[in-house]
Amino acid sequence: MIPIILEVAAGEREAVQVFGNDYPTKDGTGVRDFIHVVDLVDAHILGLDKLFRNESAIYNLGNGQGFTVMEMIEAARKVTGHPVSAIITDRRPGDIAISIASSEKAKQELGWEPKYQEVEKIIETAWKFKQSRHEKED
Repeated sequence: MIPIILEVAAGEREAVQVFGNDYPTKDGTGVRDFIHVVDLVDAHILGLDKLFRNESAIYNLGNGQGFTVMEMIEAARKVTGHPVSAIITDRRPGDIAISIASSEKAKQELGWEPKYQEVEKIIETAWKFKQSRHEKED
């Protein structure tokens, strides 16, 4: 979702589709546990270390906290300083109101801890990366 939101902020896409605004959440949009790509990579590296020791396990990865879709869009507006249009559409079949991961097993067994837990920081680093890639293409 973050790449799509940032494409709208960059003027590369017209709007973000928000699938439903009638969930039992603080603003009616779905709650998801957004994780920074760097945190995801760090967890995978720790998992690979475990595999190299001929051990394996399954882990859930997330911040353990959720943000609504509209909170993500609002944070992107604030961080980028650009408008981010959102179009509310119908819910998708099978979507649930709230999905938050428990990463306790990864924390205990791998010693993993997410470094980026603030939504604005997650979006800020993604925005900076997107801008740096755009500058390289020019």
